Amino acid sequence: MLAAFRNVAGHLERLAPEADLSLAQWVDLYRPLDSQVALLAGLGVAVPTLAEMEEIEISARLYHEGNSDVMTVVLPGLSTTKDPIAGPVTFILTSARLVTVRHHAPRPFDTYAEHAGRAMVGCATPDQILLGLVEECVARLADLLEGIGKALDQVSGTVFTVGPGLPPADLQTALQKVGREGDLLGRIRLGLLTLERMLSFYGQGEAKARAELRPAVKALMRDLAALNVHADFLGSRIGLASDATLGMINLAQNATVRIVSVVAALFLPPTLIASVYGMNFAVMPELATAWGYPMALGLMVASALFTYLYFKWKGWL
Repeated sequence: MLAAFRNVAGHLERLAPEADLSLAQWVDLYRPLDSQVALLAGLGVAVPTLAEMEEIEISARLYHEGNSDVMTVVLPGLSTTKDPIAGPVTFILTSARLVTVRHHAPRPFDTYAEHAGRAMVGCATPDQILLGLVEECVARLADLLEGIGKALDQVSGTVFTVGPGLPPADLQTALQKVGREGDLLGRIRLGLLTLERMLSFYGQGEAKARAELRPAVKALMRDLAALNVHADFLGSRIGLASDATLGMINLAQNATVRIVSVVAALFLPPTLIASVYGMNFAVMPELATAWGYPMALGLMVASALFTYLYFKWKGWL
């Protein structure tokens, strides 16, 4: 899918599909077709393949090519099956336009056009559009971190308030939720790292437009640094929540094992007595008396009752 935008009266306006693509200041390619790649090639923009975008070498993610700066970051988003993933997004910046290439759906690329007029730096030039998009991505990552914090509040409130009295299914759900939030946090931290690298690379440019935008770049770098600190804090909270949930699961399991052990101990003395009188030796006077059977039953009940009262006195029940 190809979406093209240009600045009109301080905001981004989407061009009609039949409009001249050379008028666009921002071209967003989502899972581009060969025909769309050819259109961009006609404008002097080489669109990288997904394999090239996934290359992890820093020299393959941040480089100059002719009159273009090619910068690739990894952002969380949704796959074509709506599963949460982290995928590469390439920003190709020229003096005439910004081209973004992606094969998954990070939300900022769907919402930025509506907010571009309210961005910190505006959206009059491709450089401003780039920084506006980065600002939108940073805001989205901040929202995701806040969502992780709220989810951890819910898990901690449940686990620490109810504790081992929670049903096993609820404890398992809590542990799965903590795991999902930890996985999301990992994708967010990767996004923060790659955005920070991209801004550092962008800020080293010598173009006059970039010199004027350096205060905005520094502000975004400070935002990224603050989000990294927040991510570290949430990482420690995830570890605490995970350990607490596992501890509650262990306590619940220990309580179950203790009950089973106590029940087994209660039946041990009666079993011993029944075993003694079941050996059928030739000389066992009790077997020939009328009170032998009631006596054996009474001994079994008394031994079980004594064991129960002893465990109760010790606080094991």
